Amino acid sequence: MRPRVLGPTVDDQTRCIHYRTALDVIAIRFACCGEYYPCHLCHAEAADHPARTWPADAGAERAVLCGVCGEELAIADYLGADACPACGAAFNPGCKLHRHLYFD
Repeated sequence: MRPRVLGPTVDDQTRCIHYRTALDVIAIRFACCGEYYPCHLCHAEAADHPARTWPADAGAERAVLCGVCGEELAIADYLGADACPACGAAFNPGCKLHRHLYFD
């Protein structure tokens, strides 16, 4: 069963009102609450607490959801990929600019 994604999603592939291009197909499980949100802005708008980043030693945590196939990726696997290793869906390369908002 696919994990629930909170926040203002616009489709079933985890796109949201902030990021909704064809390549915006991941959601992040936030370290602070264990809930998936499409982006940091969705978390800021919908959660009742501040976001916390995953520590540097959390690479094995399954905290990235591919919105195309539902695969939950380990942080280290996601950070080293340009596409989902399970289904091949391409990830938005611009997401790397926001890495510091999710991961130490």
